[in-house]
Amino acid sequence: MPKAYIVFTEAIKDPDGMAEYAKVAGASFDGVAGRPLALGPASEVLEGEWHGNQTVILEFDSVEAAKAWYTSEAYSQAIRLRQAAADCNAAIIPGF
Repeated sequence: MPKAYIVFTEAIKDPDGMAEYAKVAGASFDGVAGRPLALGPASEVLEGEWHGNQTVILEFDSVEAAKAWYTSEAYSQAIRLRQAAADCNAAIIPGF
């Protein structure tokens, strides 16, 4: 089964709120087959326009695992914090 990736682009409005989000989101990974791969404020845009000032890439064992984490009760608490602290885009991308 191919891996899956969730990519977030975030335009942070409230750094303190994002710090709280990071704590809650980090705890939501307990027992989940997923892990952060990249987090950075300095994406080098090669083409077009990029949204936000922070990009996060998470890896999961499958699309199903990525969706299960994103829709989990543990992460649903974090979503509200993230959406209050930043304007965000998110996508699940299946691997090969």
